[in-house]
Amino acid sequence: MKRQQHHWIATAALALALALPASAQTPAVVCTPPADMVPAQLYGLWQLVLWPQEGGSEATPASTGALLFERHPEYPGSVRGSLKRSTPGNDRQALVSGDVTSGEFNLDESADGVTMDAVWEGNVTASGCGQELRGIRRPAEGRATNEPLMNFVLKKAQGWR
Repeated sequence: MKRQQHHWIATAALALALALPASAQTPAVVCTPPADMVPAQLYGLWQLVLWPQEGGSEATPASTGALLFERHPEYPGSVRGSLKRSTPGNDRQALVSGDVTSGEFNLDESADGVTMDAVWEGNVTASGCGQELRGIRRPAEGRATNEPLMNFVLKKAQGWR
């Protein structure tokens, strides 16, 4: 009798689990509000898409690549990392450092680690659950360049949650 009772309980539990919607079976993902995102949540690999602000579109990027963010060794509330991206005719590498504060993302880019080449300003997207940043990349002040003002989107790569 006890064996039949355990079998019935197991069968009922299985039937109940199969009848529940998937959202009730798995815990809901809790998203950090953009204003609460901290620099440590930037750590990891991000996929990059850049397109000109004038006459460009995300669907036809001018440049693609990746950024790898790690903890900044000198400033605990910041990130440091490396950028690798395509540009017309060649690939570009740079060092980057920045932070996220109250949902605002800021990043400095330098090809040689000394001179600032570009500044990135953007925001954590509300719908991106801390996995998407959007904004503008512009040449650093006083920097002579033929690169236009660019829109960017950064999306955290799979496996780097």
